[in-house]
Order: sequence, then structure tokens, then C-alpha cells
Amino acid sequence: MITCVVRYVIDPAKTEAFERFGRRWMELVDRHGGTHHGYFLPGEGASDEALALFSFPSLAAYEEYRTLFGRDPEFIEADRIRDESGCVLRYERTFMRPLLPGTPDVPDVPGVPDGR
Repeated sequence: MITCVVRYVIDPAKTEAFERFGRRWMELVDRHGGTHHGYFLPGEGASDEALALFSFPSLAAYEEYRTLFGRDPEFIEADRIRDESGCVLRYERTFMRPLLPGTPDVPDVPGVPDGR
């Protein structure tokens, strides 16, 4: 499994538009083979930072989902929410390997410290 962590800098005055954007992407990720873990919006502290986490069974499955960007009308419409509202000022993606309750131990891998 691979988890994509997206860090957003958002316009705090446009949180409602960001929520519309997020709801739409949660539907699309889930419909196209992923599991969306939600968007995490400002509560206390910094008011311009938000996170999204979603997982795919593999990097190949994520890359297949990415082929729909800019081509599928629903993906284009979801991005239009962000683009027309200006709710996202910038974002960056990071891919992580989750360690979840019940995840089996990672076997030792020769040449890799601590088997990872």
C-alpha cells in the first residue's frame, strides 16, 4: 500500500470552497480504486494549512488513477473548483508507506538498514 499525503496552503477566507473541492476528490479517489482517509482542515493554530491523506494498493494503482487527470470530465470539474475559487495557494505531495495496527513486520532486506 502507498499513501499520498498532500499538504496544502489554503486561503482561509475560502475554506468553504476548499471543502467543496475536498468532498469531490474524496468521492473520486474512492470511486477509482483508492481509499480516502479525509481532509484535515485548520482548527487551532495556523489557519492556512490543510492535509489530505489517501491510499492506493500500490504505486502502479495510483499511477493508473493519475492517468485520468486532465482527461476525465469529473476530474477536470473537481480541479475547476480549486482553480476558479483560488482556495488553494500551493500544495505538495509526498508518498509514504503506512504502518497500521495489524500490519505484519517488514522482513529483513539485505543491504537495507533495519530491513526497510
